[in-house]
Amino acid sequence: MHKIIVLLFFLTISYFSIAQNASDRIVKDSIKVDYNKQLKFNYKQLIIPTVFVSYGVIALESDQLKLFNSEIKEEVNEHIDQKITIDDFSQYTPAIAAISMEALGVKGKNSLKDKAIILSTSYIIMGLTVKSLKTATHEQRPDGSDFYSFPSGHTATAFMGAELLYQEYKDVSIWYGISGYLVAAGTGAFRIYNDRHWLNDVVAGAGIGILSTKAAYWLFPTINKLFTNNKSTTKKSAFIPFYNGKTVGFGLVATF
Repeated sequence: MHKIIVLLFFLTISYFSIAQNASDRIVKDSIKVDYNKQLKFNYKQLIIPTVFVSYGVIALESDQLKLFNSEIKEEVNEHIDQKITIDDFSQYTPAIAAISMEALGVKGKNSLKDKAIILSTSYIIMGLTVKSLKTATHEQRPDGSDFYSFPSGHTATAFMGAELLYQEYKDVSIWYGISGYLVAAGTGAFRIYNDRHWLNDVVAGAGIGILSTKAAYWLFPTINKLFTNNKSTTKKSAFIPFYNGKTVGFGLVATF
């Protein structure tokens, strides 16, 4: 168990070390809609999540990495007394924190509405990706309960929220972002501890979660322009995308 926690911890710290030196800058646009606080696309931002996902995919076929997975499973099973289901709740903690911080008087880069759109978009991207990969890979869970092990949806959800928390509040305090990633890493560790996922499932889930939120920020200006009505000064409406695990669609929000 110590090996798992240390490995996930260093994966998280490695991400922050590189992210701080990457070109993770803010776009300053002069168009009417305020996009001056959105994440600018840069290929360097793809490096870390791509490495995570690549490791997960390679481990599906690599005998050496499969052996590593099995060794971790054996070590966990030797020391586990009972399952701790905190990961069923901790997966949502970073995202909830990112949305609710404003209610506590801590303002992020974007308004509550914009954060909701970004979160919804990232959840759709993450949900569709995870569901598609689970169906395509048909990987059996360590506990043998089903064949939907790869990738870890809980971990993807946690890292998706952690990246949102990081992007919104890193300029207020870097510790908000770090705390979100520590919770996400802990979620991944408990998925392994509870014998629900292999290590590569968790690593791939982390990459998918991070990349989903980054993609949502990159897509936000386009989505907001397409689905926001700016023609009327007395009435405004917006379509917010949603994904509930089975259905994809859009919800209408209107003010009069």
